[in-house]
Formats: sequence, C-alpha cells, structure tokens
Amino acid sequence: MAAALIPLSAMAGSAVDMARMYVVKVRLQQACDAGVLAGRKFMTLDSGTSLGTDATNRATAFFDNNFKVGWYGTSAPDPAKRFVPTRTSDNQVSGVATITLPMTVMKMFGKPDVVLSTTCMARFDVADVDTMFVLDITGSMTCAANESVCTMTSETYTRDDGTTGYSYTEKPSSKIRALRSAVLSYYDTLKSSADTATKLRFGFVPYASSVNAGAAIRAGNPSLMVSPQWAYQSRRVIGDANDGGSYTSAGTGFTYAACMQYNGLRSPQSGWDGNGRAVYYSNANWSSRNGYCSATTQGLRPLWRYGQWNADITGFLAGNPVQDPSQVVTAMTRWSGCIEERMTTPGVTSFDQANLPPDLDPDRVPTDTATRWRPMWPESVYIRNNPGPASQDTADDLNAIGSVGNQQGGFAACGKPVKRITPMDRTDVSNYVNAVDFRAIGGTYHDVGMIWGTRLLSPTGVFANDTAAWPNRNAPNRNIIFMTDGAMAPNETIYGMYGLEWSDQRVSGGDFGNLTAYHNARFLAECDAAKARNITVWVVAFGQTINDELRNCASTPDRAFFASDNATLTTQFQSIARRIAMLRLSQ
Repeated sequence: MAAALIPLSAMAGSAVDMARMYVVKVRLQQACDAGVLAGRKFMTLDSGTSLGTDATNRATAFFDNNFKVGWYGTSAPDPAKRFVPTRTSDNQVSGVATITLPMTVMKMFGKPDVVLSTTCMARFDVADVDTMFVLDITGSMTCAANESVCTMTSETYTRDDGTTGYSYTEKPSSKIRALRSAVLSYYDTLKSSADTATKLRFGFVPYASSVNAGAAIRAGNPSLMVSPQWAYQSRRVIGDANDGGSYTSAGTGFTYAACMQYNGLRSPQSGWDGNGRAVYYSNANWSSRNGYCSATTQGLRPLWRYGQWNADITGFLAGNPVQDPSQVVTAMTRWSGCIEERMTTPGVTSFDQANLPPDLDPDRVPTDTATRWRPMWPESVYIRNNPGPASQDTADDLNAIGSVGNQQGGFAACGKPVKRITPMDRTDVSNYVNAVDFRAIGGTYHDVGMIWGTRLLSPTGVFANDTAAWPNRNAPNRNIIFMTDGAMAPNETIYGMYGLEWSDQRVSGGDFGNLTAYHNARFLAECDAAKARNITVWVVAFGQTINDELRNCASTPDRAFFASDNATLTTQFQSIARRIAMLRLSQ
C-alpha cells in the first residue's frame, strides 16, 4: 500500500492541477475577451496603425479587473506582456494574454510551473442596418411639448412642383423642430458606431391622415396605380337651375329676325361663362317702331348631382395640370402625390396575419383594381349632407374637401413625399428633414404611417429590391422607428388614405362610433406584420403618456420609449441607435 500511494498521489495531483489549469485558462480567456472589447470600444478610427494610448489603457484596465495576478498563485512571466492588445489591419483589436501558473501537488513530482496563453479578437461592428423613420407630422407637432392647449395658425408654402401646400406655423420650441434634431442625432450615433465597411440605409414615411407615396409607387412601376379612371365622391352637372328670378330685357335697333333669335337662346350656347353662369332668353317680342326688341331673361347656374363619379385620371397621374372635372369654369389641378389605399375589410377589430386584406398585406403585388393604389384628388371631392356610398345630393353648392379653407384646416393633408430605403449620408438626411415641405398639418392616423413603413421595408414585398442584402453580405438588420405625439384620432369627414369615410366607409362600414377602434386594429395588425418579417419596431411617444396600442406595437416592451420634452426625444433616439449597434466577439 505504501508503494501504491506514490502513483495514486501522482494521479490525484494531476487531476487537481489539471482542474486548476482549466479554471485559470477559462478565466484568462474571459479577461482577454473583456480587454479587447474595451479596446475596440475606445479605439479611434483613423489612418494610423496603433491602438492608441487611451484604448490600450482601457483594454488593460478591463483585463486587470477580470483577472487579478496572484489568483491561484499565478504570476506574470513578463509584466509588460501579461496582456498585449494590438490593432489589426482591418481595424479590429486582437489580444494575447500570458500568465504563469505554479503546480501544487505535481510540484512534488518535479513538474515545473506552466505558462498559460490565450488569444482573443473583438469587433465593434454595426451589422448592415436599414432604418425606416415613420414620423408623425400632424398639426400638433408645431406645438411645444409642454403645451396642454395649442393654438395653430395656417400658412402656405410652395412645393417643388410649384403648387401650393398648407401647413401650420411652427413655434420656436415646437416638437417638429426637436424631431429634426433627434433624427440627425440618431444618424450621428449610429454612424459613429459603425466600421468603414458597415452599410447603412435610411428611409422616411412622414404621415398624418395620408402619405405622399405616389412618386415612390410609380418609380417602381406605373402599373401599380389604378388606371385609366377612378371613382371619387364628387359632383357632375345634370342640368340647369334658375339663378334668381326672371326679368325683361329690351333694346332698340333690332330687325325682326335678329330679335326672334332670342327665343330659346342660351348664352353661352353650351356650357358656362367664366363665373359658372349662363343666361336663357324666351318670349321675344319685336316692334317695327325703332326696332324695339324685348325678351324674358333668366339667369342659370349648374344643377349639381353629388355622388360617386368616375374621372379620367390619365393626365392627373402623369403629374400634368388637368381640369378639375367637378368644375364648369377653368380650374386646373395637379396631383400632389398622396394616394388612396387599396381595398380593405371594413368594421373589423381583429385580423388574421395569414389572410390580410390588400391594404394590410405588405407583400401583396397589385394585379387588379382592388389591389392597386389610387391618386387622391381633394379638389374634386365633396362631402354630402347624407352619409353612405349610395347617397346622392342636389344641394346648391357644397364645399370641396380641397377648398382653401378645408386644406388650411387639415381636412385633406398631403405632406412630404416618402423616401424609399437607400444609402444616405448626413447631408442627405439633413436635407430631407429640413426641406421646405417637411411640415406639419392634419390628423393622427397611426395605421397610415405603419402600413407604409412596413411596406417599404418588407424584404419580401413590392419594394424588396430596396432592402435586399448588399452583395456577398448577410441580410441587414431592419428597423422601424415609429414616432408620434398623440393617440389615434380619425375623423369621418377627413379625406385621406382611405378616401372620404363619410361616404366611402371603407374602414367603418358606416359605424362611425367605433372608427378609432377599427383604425387601432389596423395599426396593431400592421405592427404584427412588421415583426413577422423580422423587422424590429421601436416606438417613441413624444409629449404624451404612452398608451397600450403604442406599447403593443413595439417589438418588445423595452423598445417602447417616452419623451416628455425636446431634449429627452434626442436622448431616446440616441439610445435606440446605441442599442442597434452590436458589440460582439469574432473569436
């Protein structure tokens, strides 16, 4: 037994020291990893080849905090080389950690101290990232975040195509000004975290009750829009109506034949004068004395029939100035780019992701009238006295939704055109959010913005080529940043992406009392559609208490944020950018 104790002691000692070596080696690897991660975090990207003093010191400090020399009796064979971080040719950080571990039991058998060494490498890398900003540009964005009551004043501006746009005047501390700064801060934060090889793309969907997606649609394929006609809640002339009472007009110097021409004469002979009026003459009488001629004169105005009327939209879709078909006088209009959404299922508060209607299916390719988009034509749309698609009206002269007064009130808001996903530098982003047409007006329809944010970012939809992976690279991380300053607030008298709800009833089915619930259901269905396509949804509520719909829209509860003031909005956007940036080990 005494003889057997010697090999048994060697075996036991070997097991003990091997276990010590394993534990120390694992801890050494962890410390090495922590060190290179810290070094990469604080490394400055420049044209140099060295890691830099600050990054080296940070890396060494993290290594030392995670591996104390003397632990398990360890020592540094060369203190200057216990941990050596270096900068690689592709701007990463590699490291080598070396320590000496003394044997315990095996020392009795002449086993010398063991030198343990490990290598590590870290990348501080933002994977290719697509960011779609879905931004609330409703009228309240012109107010300050701390205003409980805000008075809004209408103003006009000139769009790039020369047409007149309407918005509200921004206050010096307005939320929309803070939004511009927050978007740029997001860009700066994300860009500063990326290596030179990282690919970043950005897109924008400014939304209110509509989105200006016409140019984005037609740039891909003009056949995605309905053509050559679409039916609007409009009006047409069905005859003449008396304009005031009749009276007798007379004159001298007429021949009999010239006087008799006034019997049954309409002037203009067909149509209307520049004021939309005409005159009808009857009961002409002639006297040979001085050629006296008299006739009964009746002023006429158009007799309108208000209802759903087809209009030729060929020239309108092409962006040409065209005559408004709801006017009898010269009234040239031009399409601003906002669209009516394709067909949906009305009166629904729950949707099946496997069977979404055309408006909520981000990947549905338009093939027919029900699945194609339509141009909004507010100047030609009128709200009737009675609701419903089948109702008609012959009121004297109802007001067009596109009248100056209604557009100033935000009843037909049409904002800045959306921006499809594309590489953008800081100047591009700044130019977009600071453009003359990045303005606020209109009501809050979250589903409108989310539908188009998801549609433009979907990797399997109509615009899939925009967000496809870069050549020879993995698929990008796709993100929607949804920012709003209010809760859903639809109105059946607004003309927007779902037409004129009072008449079209595409969402409510006539049940206006539950209109908000129906729009919220669409919003949440589209949030789910985005998540199902591996799109991360970040939600920021600005200047209001974040509600359940906004929380449920976010991919996870920790991706829903609240910003009570302008400074916090920027902080939240920066926080999102930092979280999108991924710090990971490559070895």
